[in-house]
Amino acid sequence: MSGGEVAGILVAVFWAILVSFLAVALARLAQTLRATTKLVADVTEQAVPLLADASATVRSAQTQIDRVDAIASDVQEVTSNASALSTTVASTFGGPLVKIAAFGYGVRRALGGRKDDVPAQEPRRTVIVGRTVPASRRAKRTSRGKRD
Repeated sequence: MSGGEVAGILVAVFWAILVSFLAVALARLAQTLRATTKLVADVTEQAVPLLADASATVRSAQTQIDRVDAIASDVQEVTSNASALSTTVASTFGGPLVKIAAFGYGVRRALGGRKDDVPAQEPRRTVIVGRTVPASRRAKRTSRGKRD
């Protein structure tokens, strides 16, 4: 056997091994493509009803949103009417009622007068911030809490 024949046999074996690896790889690729095709078909079968359900849900949600929008606009109209009514009542009755109450108070004070046997109330003392209490008053305050 010559060197060329050995080289030819090695090349033939190499090609046989390469072809067998390629055949295995192509077989696995074909199997993967079949599984992918089946998966896509299953997803398509399940996606169509899901999309139909989603579409129905969106339509229902849109109907509910339209109803809520109508209710909100009605509430806004009622609120504006109540505000206008409140303003009207306040301007119509508010001023005269305050005047009547003030007049009644003045009449009571005028007719009631002051009785002579009731002493007049002491004027209220005002507190000035930053002023200290005189020492004579401080002593009274500290002795107030002590008991023998």
